[in-house]
Amino acid sequence: MDTQRELREIVTQMRGLLRSYQEIGLDPPPISADVLGFFSTTESKTVRPSAPHGGEGKVRVVVPDRSTSLMHLRERIGDCQRCKLHKSRTHLVFGEGSPEARLVFVGEGPGYDEDMAGRPFVGESGKLLTRIIENGMGLTRSNVYICNVVKCHPPKNRDPEKDEMEACIPFLREQLRIIGPDVICTLGRVAGQALLGKGFRMTGERGQWRTYQGIALMPTFHPAYLLRNESAKREVWKDIKQIMQRIGLEVKAHG
Repeated sequence: MDTQRELREIVTQMRGLLRSYQEIGLDPPPISADVLGFFSTTESKTVRPSAPHGGEGKVRVVVPDRSTSLMHLRERIGDCQRCKLHKSRTHLVFGEGSPEARLVFVGEGPGYDEDMAGRPFVGESGKLLTRIIENGMGLTRSNVYICNVVKCHPPKNRDPEKDEMEACIPFLREQLRIIGPDVICTLGRVAGQALLGKGFRMTGERGQWRTYQGIALMPTFHPAYLLRNESAKREVWKDIKQIMQRIGLEVKAHG
């Protein structure tokens, strides 16, 4: 890639990052005046720092990596009180896994165990999801990214309400934008509707490829549903095999 084109792409990415912070009502991450000045002039001129011994230096632009960007997002969420869920939570559950993940799992919201631990999918449903990731896909939880539509535990494990999801969905949208996975896998009806619209129905649409902001999306059953309906595991395995094929993983026989 030539230098001018690379710089233009970096500028575009940085502008998109700043816009996304504005959309969710957050201040942009601290950026020095020198860096802002550089990005304001990049498209009109090429900056070539001096190299040792009088040679021509290479253009070097430092942009936040995905891990840092996720950290900044978490810091800006802070001790969130944007909806009523904060009143009963123990911990805000942001998400965990690889910032470079090619696959992101999205659930509806933290349960009791997750609320106590401050981590997503650590209860019985989480143990089943871990087995799917490790035994079914041959990956580890650290290879993927796991998060939820809402970051705080809805009381009595009820579905998140409209205002709660509206307050939280911008942060999920930003997580997905930062990570830029190849595939999103939504777990359950609520997560599917949050990203695909209220018209989404598990019946008939589960297992069918969709897209969310240009990212391939596979909706499947929530692990909690599988704990109550053993027969549905066969359908989820079909969905998982499609995801594996999409991201180039070898699909082996599954007992």
